[in-house]
Amino acid sequence: MGRPTVHIIGAGLAGLAAAVRLAGGPRDVVLHEAARHAGGRCRSYFDPALGITIDNGNHLLLSGNTDARNYLAAIGAEDQLTGPPEADFAFMDLATGERWRLRPNAGAFPWWIFSPNRRVPGTSPLDYLGLLRLLLPGKDAPVGEVLSQSGVLYERLWRPFFLAALNTDPGEGSSKLASAVVRETLARGGRACRPLVARQGLSAAFIDPALDDLSKHGAKIHFEHRLRAIGFAMGRANAFHFGDNVLPLGPEDTVILAVPPQIAGSLVPGLKTPDSYRAIVNAHFSIAPPADFPPLMGIVNGTIEWLFAFPDRLSVTISGADRLLDVSREDLAGRIWAEVAKVTQIEKPLPPWQIIKEKRATFAATVAENRRRPGIETAYANLVLAGDWTATGLPATIEGAIRSGHRAAGKIAAMR
Repeated sequence: MGRPTVHIIGAGLAGLAAAVRLAGGPRDVVLHEAARHAGGRCRSYFDPALGITIDNGNHLLLSGNTDARNYLAAIGAEDQLTGPPEADFAFMDLATGERWRLRPNAGAFPWWIFSPNRRVPGTSPLDYLGLLRLLLPGKDAPVGEVLSQSGVLYERLWRPFFLAALNTDPGEGSSKLASAVVRETLARGGRACRPLVARQGLSAAFIDPALDDLSKHGAKIHFEHRLRAIGFAMGRANAFHFGDNVLPLGPEDTVILAVPPQIAGSLVPGLKTPDSYRAIVNAHFSIAPPADFPPLMGIVNGTIEWLFAFPDRLSVTISGADRLLDVSREDLAGRIWAEVAKVTQIEKPLPPWQIIKEKRATFAATVAENRRRPGIETAYANLVLAGDWTATGLPATIEGAIRSGHRAAGKIAAMR
């Protein structure tokens, strides 16, 4: 009798993380990916309009993202992340032109809030105590009901921080999810919130090394292999329908479904998933940044929110960007470049550019949608879920996606 197989549907970060954990174990690992490539939203590609390789979207990790860092260590790619030796975030207020650096100290006791050179200008240590309400246990509520949405500290720190983490306006965002992000990073001190960026690209860090690792461990990957339906019988998944091709599952075979929520809902009867989404807009400009420009800068009082400086390009991320979906790409490029030029003090006309609009980038991290997130288990004994939209306790982030894959792999490994 042959070895049992674990079929992983979807080769995004959640599916890859699960596969890396399971490869080389007692089960054969087979991934089925509908696209021609792995990685989902976390990937790089060559853009002919720019003549350079860019990331599908800009992603920032923090040093406290332990699942992501463990995944990178497992595939031998942790050195692909670069960042400052200490927590250090550059900011600029486009309305006033003021620039500053946020520098939390390494330890858990936040003495940095008592230093004018480390905290947000225009704030006092007492202002930061309001965050304690968010960290107290209690029911999930909109962040706007827990944290004051007025004042310098909110506009210059909490709003951009939580908007980036939740991809949802903080006023309506889930306090539970916001609290979880703080607990795992900022509340643990600067050692847990150093900014880390994949300087050579997302694929070089998260995807290509994973595919190499899986190949070495005998895992199989089928691209352009879209699952159309799953057959069920006796409380188990028993067949895959790939168009005209039907693949029966053995009695000991297991399944990790690591696809977007709307697809998972169409494949698994009765599965409740998030059904409201938020957009992200990314802009890339083929121009080298100034020599002394920081690798990451937060922007307040502008259209742009985070500006990434790579050796060959400047890239912008705008979260919760539904308001920009109907703006033409040309108008957006001009508007964004005007702000980028002001921040970087580059006095040049609009360089070659690319705008990427992701209408359904993440589920809306609201209280209602957070309640709709399922756990990894399903009504079917041999089928578990993975994805940043499952109940990871975190919003839809790289860390959440990888954590879901690790949990799904753990569930499969425990099955007998």
